[in-house]
Amino acid sequence: TLNLLCYGNIQTVPIGYISSCFSVKNGTPRQPTICGPSRAQLRIQQSVFNNPEHALVGLEQYSHVWIIFLFHKNGHQSYKAKVKPPRLNGQRVGVYSTRSPHRPNSLGLTLAKLDKIQGDTLHLSDIDMIAGTPVLDIKPYIPEYDSLNTRTGPESNPDLQTASEEKEAFFHLEDKTPGDEDEILHLRGKSEAGVCLRPPQTQFFLPEEAVSLLKEVESYVSKADPTPPDGEDKDQVSDCGETEPAAEIVDRPSYGSDSSTTIADWIREPPVSSLDVRFTPQAQKQLEMFLPCDRPRFKFLRGPEEAGAAIRAVLSADPRSVYRRTRCKDRLFFFSLDTADVTCWFGQGFAEVLEVRPVGPPGPEDSCQ
Repeated sequence: TLNLLCYGNIQTVPIGYISSCFSVKNGTPRQPTICGPSRAQLRIQQSVFNNPEHALVGLEQYSHVWIIFLFHKNGHQSYKAKVKPPRLNGQRVGVYSTRSPHRPNSLGLTLAKLDKIQGDTLHLSDIDMIAGTPVLDIKPYIPEYDSLNTRTGPESNPDLQTASEEKEAFFHLEDKTPGDEDEILHLRGKSEAGVCLRPPQTQFFLPEEAVSLLKEVESYVSKADPTPPDGEDKDQVSDCGETEPAAEIVDRPSYGSDSSTTIADWIREPPVSSLDVRFTPQAQKQLEMFLPCDRPRFKFLRGPEEAGAAIRAVLSADPRSVYRRTRCKDRLFFFSLDTADVTCWFGQGFAEVLEVRPVGPPGPEDSCQ
């Protein structure tokens, strides 16, 4: 068993299965951010832990969790090196540059909002998983570790951190005496190594002894030979001029104001545009019949208003496959949301909801699903 683990050959055991407002793949969002009102529950199996609720102690302190799961409805275990993401409308790219479910090991990853924990059950929202999805692991989302926006500060840059530490040491010289030549030589060495010793433009007060020492150190350093030792690149010696700060964060190509990440252009500007979504008067009336305390009613969603927002979110992202969008003549589209069956059709740049009925016996097969 140990040898198998060393080579990554392990047998996975689901820790639980998703109970979701999406019962089938058709109409399920491809990403969790598409449909905020979407909801699900995950109950930890007692076969994994004798006391499943113990495994969740402390998780209630987090607002979001990573869910690692299996795409169990792929229909087959085959996969290809290149795939056709629906957002690319038929163009092929490498499978590892996409979130395609058809991939080696069929592993999925989603970031879900953790609404609450009750005993051994997690209540989730902002999800993109269908009912019955096997979950392999849960990890808390920690922005300090998981968000690149938190990796641009001095604490993540050794050079900036070193400069910061040296400036801090520089301004604690009030405990030294003017005759401490060793400290002065140490500071001179740091200056020659490229660490700027000029203080930031901040107002503060120091004892007279410290002020006197700082002036003496500054005078001593300014008289030092600015020529770098033989064999060193002159460009490595920092310029401590008045107009330049001691350390700056280098600009990087970025997506967003604070992020240092880059993404494929087709993610920001996909060939497939978002659709306008509208309801027929009949569909709107049918939706309003789903009352919280009456029949029909929703199991996961909190009422007609939230259900309407979920339907608009699903359809605006155009959940159709490339085949349905480009080659299927039947423009009708069916999907289930919570306890409702939704029927709609697609026109040029829009989707219109025709019916919203309680889930009932399956209707005729849709040959283009």
